Amino acid sequence: VQLQASGGGRVQVGESLTLSCAATGTVDGISAMDWYRQAPGEARELVAQTTSAGVTNYADAVQGRFAMSRDGTKNTVYLQMNSLKPEDTAVYYCHAELCVIAQAMGVPCPADAEVWGQGTLVTVSS
Repeated sequence: VQLQASGGGRVQVGESLTLSCAATGTVDGISAMDWYRQAPGEARELVAQTTSAGVTNYADAVQGRFAMSRDGTKNTVYLQMNSLKPEDTAVYYCHAELCVIAQAMGVPCPADAEVWGQGTLVTVSS
């Protein structure tokens, strides 16, 4: 599986941006996709995550401003980002868990059953 993230750029405070992450390859193995971000000098943090039950959870810092969605084919996920703030400036990464087989077998998903996209930079200027 390969993930290609796009849509980053430079925007002003309060503006919106939509990121996309397209998955190619053996996409049937993808059990979940989510978004992370890493600000300069900071650790990578989870932004939005969809659980196996189909519920999407958001980091407190983006709750109510960001929305994650997925297209019907499950091959692309989006992150709609509204009311952007300077503190949203970061490299945004999409991430996929490849746990379909493990889940079908009823065994724990291997820790390395995951793939990362290359990241897309979002810069919010005041």
